[in-house]
Amino acid sequence: MGGGPGDTDRVRRAFVHEAVVLMAADGDARAPGAAITVALCGHWQHEPPCPLAPHHPSARRHGGEVRLRVLFAAAPAAEAEVRRRIEAALSRGRLDGPDGATTHWALRDARPGLLGEDEADHARRLLST
Repeated sequence: MGGGPGDTDRVRRAFVHEAVVLMAADGDARAPGAAITVALCGHWQHEPPCPLAPHHPSARRHGGEVRLRVLFAAAPAAEAEVRRRIEAALSRGRLDGPDGATTHWALRDARPGLLGEDEADHARRLLST
C-alpha cells in the first residue's frame, strides 16, 4: 500500500515544534538547538541534507528561560518520530560542546506549534532540500 504517484504520506510538509527550557544565565542558549541537531542528524556539524528532517532551531532567551522554535520538513509519517527525537534531546538536559564546556538546562514544556506567516519562505527552503 502506498508508494504511488498519489501517495501523500511521502510528500514532506513543514512543521513547528516549540519548547521552553530553563537555563542558567551563563548557559549557551544555542546548546539545546545543537542537541536537537545531534538527535536528528547524528552531529551538530554535518554535510547537508539532514537525513531525517531538514530543520532550523532558533532560540530566544527571556531571563532564565530559553524559548525554542524548531522549523522542520518531514513526511507526515515521520512527523511523530521527529518530534519524539526533539523532545528526547531536550529532556537529556545537557550538551557537551566543542570547546569542552557542558551546557545544562531543564525542559519545562514542549509541544507542536503553528507555522507563522513570517516563516513561510524558510519553510519552502527546508522543503526544497
